[in-house]
Amino acid sequence: MGHPERSDAELLAAHVAGDRYAFGELYARHHRRLRRLARLTTGCPEDAEDALQEAMLSAHRAAGNFRHHAAVGSWLHRIVVNACLDRLRRNTIACIELLDTHAVIGDRTAEVETCLEVHAALSRLPVHQRAAVVAVDIQGFSVAEAAHAFGVAPGTIKSRCARGRARLAVLLERSRHPGAALRSARPVAG
Repeated sequence: MGHPERSDAELLAAHVAGDRYAFGELYARHHRRLRRLARLTTGCPEDAEDALQEAMLSAHRAAGNFRHHAAVGSWLHRIVVNACLDRLRRNTIACIELLDTHAVIGDRTAEVETCLEVHAALSRLPVHQRAAVVAVDIQGFSVAEAAHAFGVAPGTIKSRCARGRARLAVLLERSRHPGAALRSARPVAG
């Protein structure tokens, strides 16, 4: 413990070179942020833990393929988001955290229903739009931060968010008023 703290890039390089403790140190440095990211992306603690584990195994195996044009933290962020989105694709039923012991079930019914509707609508977005909307609107990343994390231009993130939000609005409107689309398509008698 007498040596200076290594950078993320140095830890990843040491892991690739065979240092069996380097990846654990890298994980320890980032795990809280990555766990929070996974929980926000999946909306379910159990799915978040599974996705985080899958992501870290993937990062561990793919460390030799890391391109040094991005920060290691951004690379890990992208791997976690992708693992979460994969899990969301496989599991369209949202997990709801246990109700607060003082809350009355009836008080949370509308909130739970809204959460389920939003989760279901998010799961129907194209992956790139969903990732952008989750990063910017749910996780609170700036457009520039999201663009850097995903390796795209800021304009691409803005476009994906705009399209994703528009699609979400349509999907949520349909889920709340399933007959509205049919009624608006029918000619008005008169």
